[in-house]
Amino acid sequence: MINGELKTAIPIRWAMVGGGRGSQIGYIHRSAALRDRAFTLVAGAFDLDPERGCAFGVELGLDPARCYPDYTALFAGEAARPDGIQAVSIATPNNTHFAIAKAALEHGIHVVCEKPLCFTVAEAEELAALSQARGKIVGVTYGYAGHQLIEQARAMVEAGELGEIRIVNLQFAHGFHSAPVEETNPATRWRVTPAFAGPSYVLGDVGTHPFYISEVILPHLKVKRLLCARQSFVKSRAPLEDNAVTLMEYDNGAFGTVWSSAVNAGSMHGQKVRIVGSKASIEWWDERPNQLSFEVQGEPARIIERGMPYLHPAALADDRIGAGHPEGLFEAWANLYSRFATAMEATEMGDAERLAGLRYPDVRAGVEGVRWVEACVRSAEAGGVWVDYD
Repeated sequence: MINGELKTAIPIRWAMVGGGRGSQIGYIHRSAALRDRAFTLVAGAFDLDPERGCAFGVELGLDPARCYPDYTALFAGEAARPDGIQAVSIATPNNTHFAIAKAALEHGIHVVCEKPLCFTVAEAEELAALSQARGKIVGVTYGYAGHQLIEQARAMVEAGELGEIRIVNLQFAHGFHSAPVEETNPATRWRVTPAFAGPSYVLGDVGTHPFYISEVILPHLKVKRLLCARQSFVKSRAPLEDNAVTLMEYDNGAFGTVWSSAVNAGSMHGQKVRIVGSKASIEWWDERPNQLSFEVQGEPARIIERGMPYLHPAALADDRIGAGHPEGLFEAWANLYSRFATAMEATEMGDAERLAGLRYPDVRAGVEGVRWVEACVRSAEAGGVWVDYD
């Protein structure tokens, strides 16, 4: 159980690039990182407008001298200080992730990056190699994976409670962009602009979330090949898709689907993960994250509740408050940030045993997310054909 006790010897000195005033995701990062006192925010480059970014940093309580105009000045300035930053979170548009993450690693700084990690597998592999060479952690914010029932689902699959896995049914299909909201919303506009978003919109923006969760629950399954069809129902978004369906064949013979959409009109969020085995199925829905459906063939369906003592120890380890009290997105993100901090400290101390026991979305998870999107785009652009995954 997480109850506020320090998990690191001292808080990690931490900065942000992006995530300034008006950024919803910036506030989520700060709330998650600071909740367990594993990090302390000491610097940042929060905005493309240096004056606005500095003013925001001061409002957060930072020293104006440590509110920098851009990430280059941030890394150089902090490197010159004896109390310089140890880690940075990147909360900027997709097209900047690779350059900022690479610069941070080259300065010997741990990285927490928004997904996608970058645009191409080649870039992602370069970051993975640099991370290993410099001995620094790269975490990717697949925040929903911090919900404790994801660990419960993994434990149930591992224990054989579902039997042989046959079907993996994934979706993240909301309806908030069923109209061209980008005409008046800058936060959506860059997401549908290839120069900023990259080769995809919903595949990278929402589809990679349930795909990563499936990797957590089913670590023994590997995708062999996939087929993707994508559409731009709001025509001005072409060539980027606002809806896509991906079919996947796994190495054990299982079959998977991923529905990625921003035009599922009427849906609030629509992220669901359903795993079907030969004996039973489980289903998790992020709008009701405190329950996991467990359906054994021939028996009444049952609901597994967050925080109950019958849960697997790995699930209870993420518990923050007793059963019955709902936990949500901020708790899930805080769980991940707690793991990021522990991984960073273990790496600095050379504690391989402690590091080996941690599970969090690391640089390899970032690589796989980029690989999945790249394969989906390759399939779709070829007319929706089967392509090898590796």
